[in-house]
Amino acid sequence: MTLQEILQHRRSIRHFDATKPIDSAQVKRCIALSTLAPTSSNMQLWECYHITNSDLIQQLGVACMSQQAATTAQQLVVFVVRLDLHRKHAKAVLAAERLNVMQHSPAEKQEKRTKRWELYYGKLMPFLYGRAFGILGLIRKIMVQSVGLFSPMARQVSEADMRVVGHKSCALVAQTFMLAMAETGYDTCPMEGFDSYRVKKILGLPYAAEINMIVACGIRKPEGVWGNRFRLPFDEIYHVKD
Repeated sequence: MTLQEILQHRRSIRHFDATKPIDSAQVKRCIALSTLAPTSSNMQLWECYHITNSDLIQQLGVACMSQQAATTAQQLVVFVVRLDLHRKHAKAVLAAERLNVMQHSPAEKQEKRTKRWELYYGKLMPFLYGRAFGILGLIRKIMVQSVGLFSPMARQVSEADMRVVGHKSCALVAQTFMLAMAETGYDTCPMEGFDSYRVKKILGLPYAAEINMIVACGIRKPEGVWGNRFRLPFDEIYHVKD
């Protein structure tokens, strides 16, 4: 399928066919493809849990308020935001960027570029993602508002803002996964209606982990598509400044 055909085919399916199983290996392949999605500063502060066990699917279905998409799903994929892993991920990305500089930068520019990445991932990322009961976020907010009086500055730096950043990045990953599933011939339904406390307890997730969304997977039944797709008129959302 072309990209346009994939986008047209993908619908949020509310009822999956129990007689048509899907291949776990293919779902795993789609998850692997989703790692190609962009994330803020390439920090990749997410992880996912691929649920194929029927008992776990049943438990998670209850945690999803017994939505039909969850209770009829052949498999589930839970996307999780992990801001608490920011130091570990920053170190990994920094190591990759150091290697990139060595392999792709002229010798005379390597030292300067390496120092830039060390400042960015060694100092800035830990500072931006650090948490201390809201205090660090408040300090960051005061700093950027002050600097912003004199020059352009990214102002969304509070702890709440950084949570939004993490969830936006994870949502890009989830969307990439769903498009990969559509290209494979499988159907999905992203769900936000769930009891996050119960989901985390079922999966044994740490306190700092945050559930971004749960994606139900399977093969659609005809009644699984609830009518025609509705979108607002394009000219209401498209604005051009020329």
